[in-house]
Amino acid sequence: MKDLNFNSYVHKLNNGLKVITIKRDTQLASVHIGLKIGAIYESSREKGISHLIEHMLFKGTEKRDNEKLNEELEFLGGQYNAYTDYNCTVYGVTALKEELKNGLELLSDMIINPVFDIEELKKEKKVICAEIKASKDDIEDYSLKKIHEAAFDKSPLKHDVAGTESSVNRISRKMLVDYYKSYYTPDNSIITVVSSYDHKEAFSMIEEYFSNWQGKRTIEVPIIKENNRPVEKVSHKQDMELSTVTYLYTYHDMDKDMELPLKILNMRLGESSNSILFRELREKRGLAYDVYTYLDMSKNVKSLYIYTAVAKENINETIKTINRCIEDIKSGEIVFNDKTVELMKKVHKTAVLSTLEDPAELGNYVLHQSLENEDIYEYISEMKELEGLRADHIYSVAGCVLNEPTVHILKSL
Repeated sequence: MKDLNFNSYVHKLNNGLKVITIKRDTQLASVHIGLKIGAIYESSREKGISHLIEHMLFKGTEKRDNEKLNEELEFLGGQYNAYTDYNCTVYGVTALKEELKNGLELLSDMIINPVFDIEELKKEKKVICAEIKASKDDIEDYSLKKIHEAAFDKSPLKHDVAGTESSVNRISRKMLVDYYKSYYTPDNSIITVVSSYDHKEAFSMIEEYFSNWQGKRTIEVPIIKENNRPVEKVSHKQDMELSTVTYLYTYHDMDKDMELPLKILNMRLGESSNSILFRELREKRGLAYDVYTYLDMSKNVKSLYIYTAVAKENINETIKTINRCIEDIKSGEIVFNDKTVELMKKVHKTAVLSTLEDPAELGNYVLHQSLENEDIYEYISEMKELEGLRADHIYSVAGCVLNEPTVHILKSL
């Protein structure tokens, strides 16, 4: 497994900023900045504020207005992006190696020197409200929001990361600045850089642009972790050709050593075009064009989803089929033989290697492992664990997780 190891070094600036440099033989450089702030930290009056700040950091700094900032980001010639989820906010740039210094300078300017121009804020609120409206037309996205509403009572997962139109419009510039000052601090952030530069040289570039970043996180928010409610709920929506069926399971109390078998179970259940659900719903019964599962293993979410879209008249048969598949897995009626387990091991290894060989994917992986205080080389122990994986481990985790789901049905009117 030694050849799977990558060359990394952990540094820390005097201001508390953690930096991880990764040296690879690559002509690209990828930098990610992650902040431990996302939708789960927001109060009821702040819904959508983390996402709004992410948007506003592209709208101008003390040195550059909106147009100049985005023009210079574009001129890096690579890819730049940002996203907000429940646990964190991430900004990233991947470009040619020689553009790393320019990319770091631009990102540091965005992170450290935003101006939150009031006119830009007004415009961006409109943009986000349009984004929220558009998400209602995306049936898949809308279905996932509805199942969160059905599954949780107090958990912040009940609320969408973008907030609502009313909550976004209630956010003042002062609220934005106060929230930014509370959480956009070096001790609440991590930077990863993947490049062919030596560790000292890469760290020196980061030190040049981020050492003057000041502030300390001033607010600690208790996170509510809530198990899903085992209910079935039906919603209706106009102008839909198909209805959707979505399942949600949570597993906050599951032991850490069951995570790898759960990943493998998820692959076999619904992650491939030869998965159990795909074969049963599409290939055997012709009920759905597509069906998939999604596993969120982040610390405060811990959810497994099943999603499919079917004709209204096929909803009941679809639910019966999904339920039967779940029960047949748990009972051992669906057999995970040696060949099946070997295939799933290969699929998992391929996914790991794909991450390791892509600078942007590797940087993002290391960032998220670090934000959650997990070992950045966890995949190595997983690969060793994978060799000893047996079918009974998969049956065991199925019996632990696949119980009492929240089921949401979105019907066309």
